[in-house]
Amino acid sequence: MKEAKDILREWVQGSENIVFFGGAGVSTESGIPDFRSEDGLYRQSFRYPPETMLSHTFFLRHTAEFFAFYRAKMIPRGAKPNPAHCALARWEKEGRLRAVVTQNIDGLHQLAGSKNVLELHGSIHRNHCMRCGNFYPLSTIEESEGVPRCACGGTIKPDVVLYEEPLDEAVWAAAVRAIAAADVLIVGGTSLTVYPAAALLDAYCGQKLVLINRDATARDNAANLVLRGSIGEIFSSLKV
Repeated sequence: MKEAKDILREWVQGSENIVFFGGAGVSTESGIPDFRSEDGLYRQSFRYPPETMLSHTFFLRHTAEFFAFYRAKMIPRGAKPNPAHCALARWEKEGRLRAVVTQNIDGLHQLAGSKNVLELHGSIHRNHCMRCGNFYPLSTIEESEGVPRCACGGTIKPDVVLYEEPLDEAVWAAAVRAIAAADVLIVGGTSLTVYPAAALLDAYCGQKLVLINRDATARDNAANLVLRGSIGEIFSSLKV
């Protein structure tokens, strides 16, 4: 009987329409902390819970405190793509992978070379003035103090989806289309407990659903293939 890695290798080698859907576990292997693990933000002590400080209401009412937390905890300094990011970028270049759908906001997929990246929760690398819409890079947020201001006087807001904010409809629709049309759907580094993102699996119509995670997920029983462990190590071992 073939091992799960051997089956996954065959599926990757034989496909020209892979879609990858990833969560925080992909970035933790680059040293970026997640929210819910033992060392995650939810386990640390702050004046307010992280989910409160990362809410739309808190951003509007306590903007300076929001940015103090955001600069300290949400901007990964020095993080680099890991083997999972690099493998996905290579598969796309080779014509095997059509899209990366990610819940992460760190931009590491693009840094690794991926082109078609659908960022469900936005990106720290995009920032816009709430008044005039002028664009600013991440460096503007990093180098400013207090509330970052546009030349027009408006507040510069990171293009990340805060609690209480809806997902971008165009990005969501593109993710649904990509997953629905996929031959192989690889889901990695996510416990599939965060909605609405976890509901994307319902759009998949194929018979090659692969779940890769260190721990059990809520959708293991629905998968055609389940692998436990480091996603970077698993992808590296495929030698595809």
